[in-house]
Amino acid sequence: MNLNVIYHKYYEEGSALLDLLLTHSELVARKALDVAAHAGLDIDKDFVYNAAMLHDIGIFRCNAPGICCLGKEPYIRHGVIGGELMRMEGLDEIARVCERHTGAGLTAKEIAEAGLPLPHMDFLPETIEEKLICYADKFYSKSGDPKEEKSLDRVRKSIAKFGKESLDRFDALHSLFTLHS
Repeated sequence: MNLNVIYHKYYEEGSALLDLLLTHSELVARKALDVAAHAGLDIDKDFVYNAAMLHDIGIFRCNAPGICCLGKEPYIRHGVIGGELMRMEGLDEIARVCERHTGAGLTAKEIAEAGLPLPHMDFLPETIEEKLICYADKFYSKSGDPKEEKSLDRVRKSIAKFGKESLDRFDALHSLFTLHS
């Protein structure tokens, strides 16, 4: 898979947004692979790398000027947008990663109760690779210093803002990846 071909379909070469996306995605990919190695997981490393590199591909269509996203869609939709783009590329498994990495996953109930502009369906990571990328993504932000890895405590506090169910899902991911080691 040629990631550069995919990036350049949607992002301008040398743009601040592409640079931010590449920095964030590379850090998430490295974290996912490091966690998997430390936990002794038998995963498809190439898939995890490629999916982590593309998990945020949809951000360019979103409105988040603080991170150079000048599109019109609400930022919460970046995963669904990325899923649509990856399906057009014939990358259905990567599309699922895009859709399921937001927060610690989202349930249809949470989407409906919060009035989020998303389809009312579950977007929960299911495969070990989906869970791994969802987990690794929480340790890096595209705002502030994108290279700074967040502490576990900071990640948990951030996730807790979205409710106990979300924090419980994150804690389950943390246990999954730390109990193996």
